[in-house]
Amino acid sequence: MNEARIILASASPRRRELLAQIGVDFDTLAVEADENPRPDEDPVQYVRRVAAEKSLLGQQSCGTTLPVLGADTEVVLDGAVFGKPNGFEQAQDMLQRLSGREHTVLSAVSLRLLDRHWQALSISRVSFRRINAAEINAYWASGEPLGKAGGYAIQGLGAVFVAKLSGSYSGVMGLPLFETAGLLREAGIDVLAADEIFRTA
Repeated sequence: MNEARIILASASPRRRELLAQIGVDFDTLAVEADENPRPDEDPVQYVRRVAAEKSLLGQQSCGTTLPVLGADTEVVLDGAVFGKPNGFEQAQDMLQRLSGREHTVLSAVSLRLLDRHWQALSISRVSFRRINAAEINAYWASGEPLGKAGGYAIQGLGAVFVAKLSGSYSGVMGLPLFETAGLLREAGIDVLAADEIFRTA
């Protein structure tokens, strides 16, 4: 496992799972970024800003000299960002709109080390089969849609709706590992180097 350690500015269990998958040693720190879209802010600008705010808040909160990783993942359809549903009606509306269509999943990653900042963006396209009302009701009853961008989890029961995926599976989950590993290399952390020693130079 990599000897370097980072701070994950997120309470997401999916992001913890994905970082652990590639052998990154980390501590977690929950932060509260402003996730309200700003006027005239397009979806790409939005996810990049939120990810950057999370890493900055994480860095400011703990005053660490360790790298701080922030990320944001959003479902986008017809130019509209689908956040996390706050109840059944919103989840139902999201799933009905996604049914039988292709949508985009944007996953932005932000890494800060001292005064340096790196960002990356993963863009994936997901096609849903048609979903009927009974399936939406059953899916809601499972409890999975809550807390998930777009009201579904590709790594869970929501996988049964996915007819096609073009892009990053881990990005749709919430943390694109290809892009994340690339940023970590910029900070001196190579996830494939077992004898890697953290470098601040």
